[in-house]
Amino acid sequence: MKYILVTGGVISGIGKGIIASSVGTILKSCGLHVTAIKIDPYINIDAGTFSPYEHGEVYVLDDGGEVDLDLGNYERFLDIRLTRDNNLTTGKIYQSVINKERRGDYLGKTVQVVPHITDAIQEWVMKQARISVDDDGMEPQVCVIELGGTVGDIESMPFIEAFRQFQFKVKRENFCNIHVSLIPQPNTTGEQKTKPTQNSIRELRGLGLSPDLIMCRCTTPLETAVKEKISMFCHVEPTQVICVHDVASVYRVPLLLEDQGVVSYFCQRLNLPVEMRPRKMLTKWKEMADRTDRLLEHVSIALVGKYTKLSDSYTSVIKALEHSALAINHKLEVKYIDSADLESTTLQEEPVKYHEAWQKLCSSHAVLVPGGFGVRGTEGKIQAINWARKQNKPFLGVCLGMQLAVCEFARNVLGWADANSTEFNPESKHPVVIDMPEHNPGQMGGTMRLGKRRTIFKSSTSVLRKLYGNVEYVEERHRHRFEVNPELKHHFEEKGLQFVGQDVEGERMEVIELEDHCYFVGVQYHPEFTSRPIKPSPPYFGLLLAAAGKLQSFLSKGCRLSPRDTYSDRSGSSSPEMEISELKFLSL
Repeated sequence: MKYILVTGGVISGIGKGIIASSVGTILKSCGLHVTAIKIDPYINIDAGTFSPYEHGEVYVLDDGGEVDLDLGNYERFLDIRLTRDNNLTTGKIYQSVINKERRGDYLGKTVQVVPHITDAIQEWVMKQARISVDDDGMEPQVCVIELGGTVGDIESMPFIEAFRQFQFKVKRENFCNIHVSLIPQPNTTGEQKTKPTQNSIRELRGLGLSPDLIMCRCTTPLETAVKEKISMFCHVEPTQVICVHDVASVYRVPLLLEDQGVVSYFCQRLNLPVEMRPRKMLTKWKEMADRTDRLLEHVSIALVGKYTKLSDSYTSVIKALEHSALAINHKLEVKYIDSADLESTTLQEEPVKYHEAWQKLCSSHAVLVPGGFGVRGTEGKIQAINWARKQNKPFLGVCLGMQLAVCEFARNVLGWADANSTEFNPESKHPVVIDMPEHNPGQMGGTMRLGKRRTIFKSSTSVLRKLYGNVEYVEERHRHRFEVNPELKHHFEEKGLQFVGQDVEGERMEVIELEDHCYFVGVQYHPEFTSRPIKPSPPYFGLLLAAAGKLQSFLSKGCRLSPRDTYSDRSGSSSPEMEISELKFLSL
């Protein structure tokens, strides 16, 4: 097993996640099996109780693990399926060590950070690295480990110490360290500064880790003199200083690393079992990157949500929209609208903000209401859904978005003026959305309906079913505490709002579709978590097709190639056997 540790310096949020994913991608395209582990030094057990403004969205895995959004990057880039134990936190490590101590496993010894916590970290990494993440069940050959935060933080010290010991435990030829650092370029001089990187690497060396590759994040490509200066002061060869400048698309990052000889360096440094014969490397990524640069037609989506001030709050949603837009050859424009700005109270207090929000909504080709928690802005979301329904605009509601679509329909079509979710109004006479029996209101963490669940299609004419390839059922990831009240189902169906997808027992409403509408779909699950660059998520793909006016022609052709069928699972690399340009479903 080969281990590649990715650390970061100078600032957090420097792009370690994309770089770790890109390193994994270029190694996987060489035919290696790659897995990934994300270490977060915070004390939370998992990311489940975070506000999206803390660390961005909470990403959900097949097994119901609520994890850091970087695991989403790993899954999308490497097309793998991870588990909750691929996200390691200080909380998880301390909890496991304390549980061992309570059981008496340490035989009366004093339990300390060194060696007990550091040993627990090393054991966790070694055990998790061997768990298969590919469909073929093969044990991984390379494990990319991303250490969150910045070198020098108090909370990450036990992890740095653990890896200092780890490099000797697994031997030098099986362990290497990539350090990601910032090269600032002040506007006043325009000169690329190396001092922050020098200080960061000095700190890292002082803690016992020597970087094998220094990846420099900068706005413009690194000048040769700057590269040589970093090489001299940081005790590495110039070829070990890699420039990762800002690029138009993240699909360019693996290509950027490959162009600078990262694969050949790893092959020599880690003795990787890769034949360096001429090969068709990363064709998928080059094709996607080139296509992204060539797009001419635009499609705009209004994203009506609660956490619009930080785009990371909706990372997977944006990626799912990008995958679908790329598939139909359109450039995506996302218009972020704070749902509270659409409400009548904003009209009274800040009329300019109110009118700007409505102007954004009305000028969009389609409306998307993603998931979320809390009462703030729900009336604004309902107003946006009402507008999309009446104006025959394509609409997709995800999780809470679907529940609010049901509330909107109940109020304005069924005439139940006080229809609401018990989450927002427990006293409502028409509780169209109710909390689920398994929801424990006293405990917040991990008490929702989480992870991969099966949804059965009940209608053969469902648009979404056709987009999925006319399958009988789909398995998607869930994260919710509330559900549509099944007892009121018949009232909606009589008026044209069909519950076309339900759970295995037929008790939970999973998918809604509105009759006589271009595309009005709500899903209780989160389809964005399983969207892949070359395999767009069908609900989002349908929204983009409808927004671009291509849905009917796609359906009339019989959806011969559904988005789910256009991805080759036979290929052992991350490059599919057919390139995007060869996919028939794209020539709509």
